[in-house]
Parts: sequence; structure tokens; C-alpha cells
Amino acid sequence: MPQRVLVVDDEQIIRESLSFILKKEGYAVDEAPNGKDALRKQQEQPYDVVVTDIEMPEMRGVELLERIRQGSPETLVVVITAFGSIETAVTALRKGAADYVLKPINFDDLLHRIKKLLDYKAVSIENSLLRQELNRTYDFENIIGQSQSMNRVFEIIKKVSTSEGTVLITGKSGTGKELVAKAIHYNSPRQQKRFVAINCGAIVDTLFESELFGHKKGSFTGATVDKDGLLKVADGGTVFLDEVSEIPLHLQVKLLRAIEQKEITAVGTTDPINIDVRILAATNRNLRQEVEKGNFREDLFYRLNVIEIGLPSLSERREDIPILANHFLDVYKKQMVRQIKGFTNEVMNAFMRYQWKGEIRELENVIERAVIFCDSDFITLEHLPEYMMPASPINEPITPYGQQTLKDAVKNFERQFIQQALAKYNQNKEEVARSLGVSLSSLYRKIEELAIEVPQS
Repeated sequence: MPQRVLVVDDEQIIRESLSFILKKEGYAVDEAPNGKDALRKQQEQPYDVVVTDIEMPEMRGVELLERIRQGSPETLVVVITAFGSIETAVTALRKGAADYVLKPINFDDLLHRIKKLLDYKAVSIENSLLRQELNRTYDFENIIGQSQSMNRVFEIIKKVSTSEGTVLITGKSGTGKELVAKAIHYNSPRQQKRFVAINCGAIVDTLFESELFGHKKGSFTGATVDKDGLLKVADGGTVFLDEVSEIPLHLQVKLLRAIEQKEITAVGTTDPINIDVRILAATNRNLRQEVEKGNFREDLFYRLNVIEIGLPSLSERREDIPILANHFLDVYKKQMVRQIKGFTNEVMNAFMRYQWKGEIRELENVIERAVIFCDSDFITLEHLPEYMMPASPINEPITPYGQQTLKDAVKNFERQFIQQALAKYNQNKEEVARSLGVSLSSLYRKIEELAIEVPQS
């Protein structure tokens, strides 16, 4: 659809000349002999660009500009003025005009200016849409899960996103710690600035200081140019320190100073550099234990742990497995253009029974693999990896679909699963919690939530 331009001028020869040139360039062009007529047409259906003279009867160009800006600020207004009225053009720019051209009009110059303005507008709209899409992608509401434990995580993310406090995100590998960090950043006042993720476990010890704080040319062998550290690169934004426990002990004090003093010193110089970054950190280790072992500085731990977000493992949120599974199925069947309708009951039962040591990342990988191999309407057991196959066929009766909700079905399964574990370990809750891969407090919470009767010892 061609872009629409309105030419406004009380001189017919100018209107017709401009219209002719613009139409040849592929624009859909309308004309108006005065500001009043132009405003009526603009209000009926806003134009992409309005090219208007300033001196006209009934309504001057500056007043037309103000009225257009009030009603449809996305319309670009280019004013035409005589050389002697340059001050009027400046006034129009202050009131929101996109550009101005001088009489006599250079048609090539005008066409160039209009094209440049429309290109800039298109890029601005695209960037705005990309930012909105990015924010939706990392919106905490799009982190999949409806369990109580995940709802608690959502509430914490809501509160910490608007603050500047450092956050420590804990949980097993594959539970989605980086996704939570991005949700915090993209819902914070820093969302327009950079999010820089640093995998502390992937940086060679000898290069760690240079990567984080930067270096000056010649400060060590191989330093052929000045380099900004990642903490400087993220200035104004957020730094995510993944696997923070892997930071070398001798550099932890320098990181602590960077956080507290908001300044860093590059390798090979003594000049401090001011930085403005928010620190988010993540670990799959127990940092308190690392502190006790002498592997992690206590003062840095407390500086990072202003707010802690503990992510539950899949074994602690089994009711989310069907939701996650269907989410990943939607993602990969669209990506691979497959018409897969869902999972068989046997597959979903296998998902619920399996101990997901690789957490959500493993579940996603299993489903991606299944979509690759699936050539039928439903993913069946034969599409799963061999190690996920049940030792014997699952013949337990399943309540037919429609006779209970998914939430109730998951609760019934969890109740039976925990009861079997309690019987196997002779009601020893510590052993049961260890076998299920959950904390003792989580087991007690589940027993109470599912109304499981436990014999009194």
C-alpha cells in the first residue's frame, strides 16, 4: 500500500507541481487549498506526511501543524517557507515539524527529505515493535508455570524488577536462572540499556580480570589494543554473572569493590572508571557452604545476596510438567512445521514419573527430539529416548479425559508417587526427600498440601 501524502498550498500551480512529482515517486497524493480543508481531510483519515505552506488564508501552516500534532502525532509535517521567513520555520520545528524546505522549492531535495523521514519513521516503528516483542519474550508472565512455588517466584520478580538491589538467583542447572535474570532486566527501568550475560565458568582464569574490567594496550602479552571490560560495556544496564561461584578468589575482592564503589580499574592502569550497572548473579552451588570452605568471600556473598530467588526443581513443581511439555511442543512443531496434536497418555505419564536431572533444559531437549522423530498425530513412547522407557508397560488405570481436571490428575499422581516412596523407605522422610530430589521442607509441604496420611511413629 503506497504511503499517503497531503499537499497543502493556496497556490494551485505549486500544489499541482508537488502532486505530480510525488505521484511519479509512487506516493498516494491528495491536495488541499488551505489549512481548514487540510485539517478536515487529515481528521477523516490521517496521512503519513503533510507538506504545507506556512502563509495561507483561513488557517496558517503553524496552526495546522499544531492541530495535526494534537490529533495524530505520528503524521510527519514538512513546512514550506520563504527565505525571509526562516524564523517562522524555526518556530514550526519547535512546535513539532519534522523538517522544512525553502522557496523556490527544489523538488529533488524535497523528495530526498520525505524519503529520509519516512525511512526513519519505519525504523523507529520497527525498533519499537522489536522492543515490545523483546519485553514480551522476557516478561515474567511468560515464564512457564502455575505451581505455588513458581507463583512465589513471579511475585518476587515483580517486586525486585523496579528496585536496584543485587539479586542472587539459585537453583539447579537447567531451571531457568538466566530467563529469570532477563525478566528482571526487561521489566526494570534499565530495559532500554544492555543486558550482558557473563558465564563465569567459561572464562579462563588468566583472562578473567581482563574480561570483566578491561585492559590497556601493552599491559600483557597479546594486549595489542585497549579493551573495555564487560562491566563497562554494560554501563547503564544490567550484568548477569552466571555461575558466580567460579570467579577466582583473588578477583572477588575487586568485584566487591566494583559493586560497592561503582568503579573499576582496567588491567595496566591505575585510573578508575565510573560504571553504572545493576548486578544479578546466579549459581547452582550452595554459596554458604562455599564460604565455609573458603572458596568464596563472605563479604561478596552478602553483597550479592541482598535478594535471593530460589528456583524450584521440576521434582518440586511436577504439576507444571504438562504445561511446560505442551509449551515446548508448540515451539518446536511450529519451528519444524509439523502437525502434531499432542502427547499420548503413556508419554505424559512417563514425563511425570521421570526424574529430570537436567531439569527444564532436559525436558525441552527430549521434546525437541520427539518432534524430530514423530511422523504421526501424537508423540508416543517410541519417540522418547530409550533411557526414559518404563521398565514395564504402564498399565495403571487412568481416569478418562473430561472426568477430572489436569490439576486434579497431577495431584492424584503426586499423592500416589509420594505414598509409594514413603512405603518403600518405611516412612523415613529424609530418605524419601533425598530419593525424590526435593528438600525436606518441600516434602512436608507436599504431604500437607496433598492430605497424605502418615502413620505416627
